[in-house]
Amino acid sequence: MHSAFELSNSEKVLIIAELSANHRHSYERAVELVHAAKDSGADVVKLQTYTSATMTVDSRNDDFIIHGGLWDGRQLYELYQEACTPWEWQPKLKEVAESLGMPLFSTPFDHTAVDFLESMNVPAYKIASFELVDIPLIRRVAATGKPLIMSTGMASIDEIDDAVTAAREAGAREIALLKCTSAYPALPKDANLLTIPNLAARFDVIPGLSDHTLGTTVPIAAVALGARIIEKHFTLARSDGGPDAAFSLEPDEFREMVDAVRITEKSLGEVSYRRSAAEEGSLKFRRSLYIVEDMKAGATLTPENVRSIRPGYGLPPKHLEEILGRTLQVDVPANTPLDWSMISS
Repeated sequence: MHSAFELSNSEKVLIIAELSANHRHSYERAVELVHAAKDSGADVVKLQTYTSATMTVDSRNDDFIIHGGLWDGRQLYELYQEACTPWEWQPKLKEVAESLGMPLFSTPFDHTAVDFLESMNVPAYKIASFELVDIPLIRRVAATGKPLIMSTGMASIDEIDDAVTAAREAGAREIALLKCTSAYPALPKDANLLTIPNLAARFDVIPGLSDHTLGTTVPIAAVALGARIIEKHFTLARSDGGPDAAFSLEPDEFREMVDAVRITEKSLGEVSYRRSAAEEGSLKFRRSLYIVEDMKAGATLTPENVRSIRPGYGLPPKHLEEILGRTLQVDVPANTPLDWSMISS
């Protein structure tokens, strides 16, 4: 195993804080983000490794202008210039994260980024939704043999199958697929979280969620449906702005999400019809059959003198019809739990 963490930890959902562009081109802020992510309960911190030139070309043609959505009117090249994390920061940020006991890895967007991240010895890789169709890139990443997480936003079943097949053929041994809605921000009604268990079953992978919705409800629901990885964008303050700020969580919100995820994962447990230890003490508060009038031996049991009431020290209520019409063998005072030894055969 190459990684400092395992994607398939059965005890704990892996929670990833995606820093993306929220450093606002300040190294000091990037360091502060790493510390805040740790303090907010993130298991892992993730970067993105690209330059504007490795993502696109500097063109003003209409093809290279974004139409609609959060970045309407922006030129791709300029947007990526604003959003990128300088490569010279990334080894230093990895050291900062590791000094806090937190792994750091990244999303590469081309082969040069993979080579660079290999020189950093990152413990894992992430493929972004938009690159899921870049099969040569997936093969290059998979060839490292390190754990591979792939987001599935916009992807068809066939495209996901192509990506997983290519990754496995190229050497990936541990693969996770994250349900993702590639809208910024995404609406909960478009999350389709029921896809998560289907991804796990159909592709035999670790399932998870890369979430761009606002708030923390959708990730918690995803964990209840079997997500083992949650990825959320992380910022110190949305008011600081930046390309991804609108759908990023602030530290107190991220901590709230982490705490809720931890409770959710504990509550899932297993398929069980056993009583818990706590429930054993509640048994006495069930209903049971009680004699509710003073009665003499030979008296007949009727709905008036036998009732199903709490607590639970008498016969179970299922025996009520069976005992009505039978007689007592002994005198019984009112408010006594009924027992078979009292009833004539």
